[in-house]
Amino acid sequence: MEKSQLPVLLRAVAAEMDVLSEEWTAYVNRRTGELITVTDEDARAVDDEADENEFPDGKSDELTKIREVLTSEEFLPLPSKFDIDEYRIMERFCEQVEEPRLRDELLRAIRGSGAFGRFKSLAHRRGVIDAWYTFRDGALEDFAAKWLEANGIPYVREQPVDDGNRT
Repeated sequence: MEKSQLPVLLRAVAAEMDVLSEEWTAYVNRRTGELITVTDEDARAVDDEADENEFPDGKSDELTKIREVLTSEEFLPLPSKFDIDEYRIMERFCEQVEEPRLRDELLRAIRGSGAFGRFKSLAHRRGVIDAWYTFRDGALEDFAAKWLEANGIPYVREQPVDDGNRT
């Protein structure tokens, strides 16, 4: 759970999108920019408990927060990994590779079953894995920026610098 004030840090939203899983959902508070991840298990625990007095010891505060996230219109779920077309990001990366032979090899690697594994293996062998991750990070940030804009959530690309001169 990361507390922040608007505007939200774009890199933080993109990082949440990067680690998405089928077992949890990340949310952003559209008013404060707070990011929180809720596991399916915790969501079920909230559904199973009739009131906050029945939460297990030590989990009451956490599950109360999760209930708030799940019931408040202030919290908006981030796009799921299925909303982020990583295959298309991988394809765009391949298409922008300047060296024709490598570009063709990469494009062939992403065809059919097992595309992600073949692609990453080839990218490692051919020395372009760092370029891939840089490209992918940029694509995730672009996707996050468009999503935040579409939902009216202000963001910044860099962490604001605290110069110590607050009044």
